[in-house]
Amino acid sequence: MRRRPHSLYAQRGIYALEYAFVFPLVFVVLYAILSYGILFAVRLGMQNAAEEGARAALRYQTVNAATCVDQLACRRLAAANAAKAGIDWLSAATVDAKVCLVDTDDGCTSGATPSCGSSLAARCQMIVTVNYDYEAHPLAPSLPGFGFLMPSKLQGRASMLMTDPAAGSHI
Repeated sequence: MRRRPHSLYAQRGIYALEYAFVFPLVFVVLYAILSYGILFAVRLGMQNAAEEGARAALRYQTVNAATCVDQLACRRLAAANAAKAGIDWLSAATVDAKVCLVDTDDGCTSGATPSCGSSLAARCQMIVTVNYDYEAHPLAPSLPGFGFLMPSKLQGRASMLMTDPAAGSHI
């Protein structure tokens, strides 16, 4: 009986060899998809928290001398609290809420609360930023050699034009 060169017996070890070459590549691709899916979900949650904080600043806040001194400070506090409540599941996230002038280079850099008004030059906006240091607190471990593909920081940011509490109009 003559033996065929490509019999099933001669091909038996090739499946293990193919698996050994293909599995690491499939695993890396699957792990990258899952890792980036987690990142996008967290980033979306951070963006939603920042937007909720900015929306909370639009509501009129009662001035309480124990917590805030004026209407803008109360709105800034309400925005920060709403954003923190929206992102409380991510313990290492930080929230920053600022009142800034619109369309100016020095809108938020001076540190002082601007004087807002109804004129175009004195329009103010609430900027709520949610930050997360992903490099210090990774959500999923990166594969060896692939850490450079992951971001070092995640940020969600939202801004809204403020309304003048006295007149009820946009500033």
